[in-house]
Amino acid sequence: MCKLLLTIISSMKKSFFIFLFGMFSFCTIFAQETVVKGSVKDAVTDEFIPDVTITVEETGQTETTDGFGQFKFSQPIPFGEQMLKISKIGFLTKRYPIIVNEGKTVDIQDMTLEVDRGGQIDLFTITLSEEELNDDSNGSDNVSGLLSSSRDVFQRTAAFEFSPSFFRVRGLDSDNGNVLINGIEMNKFDTGRPQWGNWGGLNDVVRNQEFSQGLTPSAYAFGGVLGTTNISTRASAYREGGQITYSSSNRSYTNRLMAKYATGLMENGWAFTLMAGRRWGEEGFQDATLYDANSLFAAIEKKINDKHSINFTSIYAPNRRGRTSPNTQEVVDLKGIKYNEYWGYLDGEKRNSRIREIEEPILQLSHFWDISSKTSLNTTVAYQFGKRASSRLDFPGGANTSPAYYQNLPSFHLSQINDDGPNYSAAFLAQQEFVNDGQLDWNSLFEANVFDNTNPNNPSAAYVLYDDRTDDKTISVTSLYNTEINENILFNGGVNYRRLRSENFAEVVDLLGSNTGISNTDAFSQQDFDLLNPNQVAGIGDKFRYNFNLYAEEIGGFAQAQFKYNKIDFFVAANVTKTEYQREGVYKNGNQVFDITNDDNDVIGEFDNSSGKGKKLDFTGYGVKGGFTYKISGKHLIDVNAGYLTQAPNLRNTYTNSRESQDYVGVTRGQNFEGVEITEEKIQSLDASYIFRSTIVKAKLTGFYTKIEDANEVSFFFAQGATASGFIQETLAGVDKKHIGAEFGIEAQITPTIKLKGAASVGEYTYDNNPFVYLTSTSDDFLDRSGDDGAGAVEEIFQTSIKDYKVAGGPQRAYSVGFEYRDPDYWWFGATSNFFSNTYVDISPLARSSFFTQDSDGNTFADYDPTIARELLRQEEIEHYMVVNLVGGKSWKVGDKFIGFFASIGNVLDKQYITGGFEQGRTADFRALRDDNASSGRVFAPKFFFGRGANYFLNCYVRF
Repeated sequence: MCKLLLTIISSMKKSFFIFLFGMFSFCTIFAQETVVKGSVKDAVTDEFIPDVTITVEETGQTETTDGFGQFKFSQPIPFGEQMLKISKIGFLTKRYPIIVNEGKTVDIQDMTLEVDRGGQIDLFTITLSEEELNDDSNGSDNVSGLLSSSRDVFQRTAAFEFSPSFFRVRGLDSDNGNVLINGIEMNKFDTGRPQWGNWGGLNDVVRNQEFSQGLTPSAYAFGGVLGTTNISTRASAYREGGQITYSSSNRSYTNRLMAKYATGLMENGWAFTLMAGRRWGEEGFQDATLYDANSLFAAIEKKINDKHSINFTSIYAPNRRGRTSPNTQEVVDLKGIKYNEYWGYLDGEKRNSRIREIEEPILQLSHFWDISSKTSLNTTVAYQFGKRASSRLDFPGGANTSPAYYQNLPSFHLSQINDDGPNYSAAFLAQQEFVNDGQLDWNSLFEANVFDNTNPNNPSAAYVLYDDRTDDKTISVTSLYNTEINENILFNGGVNYRRLRSENFAEVVDLLGSNTGISNTDAFSQQDFDLLNPNQVAGIGDKFRYNFNLYAEEIGGFAQAQFKYNKIDFFVAANVTKTEYQREGVYKNGNQVFDITNDDNDVIGEFDNSSGKGKKLDFTGYGVKGGFTYKISGKHLIDVNAGYLTQAPNLRNTYTNSRESQDYVGVTRGQNFEGVEITEEKIQSLDASYIFRSTIVKAKLTGFYTKIEDANEVSFFFAQGATASGFIQETLAGVDKKHIGAEFGIEAQITPTIKLKGAASVGEYTYDNNPFVYLTSTSDDFLDRSGDDGAGAVEEIFQTSIKDYKVAGGPQRAYSVGFEYRDPDYWWFGATSNFFSNTYVDISPLARSSFFTQDSDGNTFADYDPTIARELLRQEEIEHYMVVNLVGGKSWKVGDKFIGFFASIGNVLDKQYITGGFEQGRTADFRALRDDNASSGRVFAPKFFFGRGANYFLNCYVRF
């Protein structure tokens, strides 16, 4: 298999370089006569170390080692005696003397670095919230994990200081960055984002990372506009020894225990690395957010000979956690920022109705082939399987279970105005009830079901608890080829293949006292969810509501060439990817079966838009990118990168109502929407940086521009207007977005022990067109409004007016200043102040479409006022805020062991702040929104996500 892939890649390489030869042959004029080069290895494992910084102390010139541990200075170094400083985070810094003679080559191979066991800091643990990393409901969830391996001061600040505020680098979702394990892509087909929870709690064995920022070249993938992170789990790369860690926190979990041991590469050619961990807690910072997670890791490597090694990796990290609710400002004013509406007491214990469970083991087998000292071919085969489940309550025969339901709050009663004015008495009673309790009443749900058990005419439970389940099976293969053609040219290439089978269904997990089960019928339309099994009553463990499979297949490859010369480094890269999606309906949903009639309106058949296999959707994505670094001098550099990418939309944003139908963007009931079609997303990106590097100060200023075209956004919510209401699916099709701004990072080692640092991001991220929005609903009100007199689902399409509205997703401006003090006796502390502004509430596209102005007859509201409407639709900006964080620690060497601890305190000043929010879609037209704003307290105000108040993390460890 490896030889076949090598033949294919070699053929690709020959064609690629025929093109490159004519384009870049002029660069040979940069050949230099005096050369300083070398390599760096781990002193224990004898493995080459990438990303080591080599500094000429006299001039401040720096270079970094590549993936083979090699470096070469491209700028002339002054003749005579010089001192090289060899440094990398986590290793002890060394200094090597050299003598540079004119016209001679100084080749210092196999310099060594030793791990700094006493000074390592578990940065992953300090600020990476497990809650944030596991949450796939927003696009900022993985930014901190993606950037944590970067050496760039701005990127590290974004990862460790900005991420608790859900800051997005350049305003981009995390699906714009690729995360790989041993070259295997871990970004999910359904969201495009990596599920960091799949290896959560394994901090000590996922440290071996290589991060390529933005469009810069990566040896592992073409990458996205946010960059590429590859995690290596090669057993021989872990340093011999063990570590035991205990942590305590009030953020997500309250306790964590981890143990790791690595043998290193033994004389018999075997290497073993094992790790186990557990994280647990009854609740984190917010109420009833239980945490229950275990983590297991094993890597086994056999070095067959000097050229071949085989490595097996297994990762198993199941976790369960309680989710938290977004809240309106009214709710927070009454209950505080820790309030969570999803829980209530049952048998004297807190029980959360929204539990998120992830259990997706990863198995990988890798073959490492060092063809020569300059060429390698690494191939990995992977299989991942398991489930993701999110529980929630269903109440087809009962009242809404939410204690924060709008009719339970004071604002609702104040909006009920009669001849005597607002109903102050009812509002006061609602306030007292909510303040004194305000939690889910589990007992009432059991009582309602027990009562229904005595009614022979009621075959269905009023309330049940069920899981939304996704069971995935993914097979992946990748092969990566790297060769150093000569001292100036490095070639990377790779091919990859992925195939997914995804089973999606709802499953009953608790009947809450019912002895009958729950009817598998749509409460809105009264249609069977599965006509193949009509009148079904589902019990515990049964599937109901929806049941379908999604298939995805992807094959692709990339080629890349990097050139390094005296005054300039540059690269070019290209990729192509073929993606195929298909949906298979297991249920024949009654909402998606329609009569076919002839000209006389006689029924001659039926159209089933739900069951069976749907149309295969094919996408072809390609990308080209390039960049250069111009070295004005050893201290001053200019870096420019640009790229154009097309890519398939993710599964979630391809199918508009996958739970019920075969519909996809632009097509419903087999018919095309005029002006809307499914196509690849297009991304243009450009960034330019000025870099200053000296022995004291390192700084980087970057300007960036990214344009995204033909994107889709699919969402689901309940809408309530003046003339229509119901549960709807909303698709925003053909969205364009523009992201423009600047980033700045600086750090200054003003004394051997004190470092000052600062970072800033100033951006403007806006919608750049007025796309169509179309709706699907099973509500009778929407059926009546559209004039569709058939049974089942109905669709409507509207033109939006969202151009120049802000793209929501964390603050668009963020600033940080701070310092670090590191004492020679291995104790240290630091502090940062972080300021955030220009955070915007996510808008409702439906409210900014022609739907907003239409009365039930399709004409504009008679009392429509454009001035009032403009004010009602003004996007809300969240108040700016500042957060102060502290961190510090100490380590000791006791014999041949290292003992240490560190602690961090987040939000020291206990500042209450909002990280983001969204408009409720219930008030979707002019009259409804106007009337809601006219009341003394908005009934359907935006819902917000609140940051944590003062919080802490304490970590203690023993290394041996």
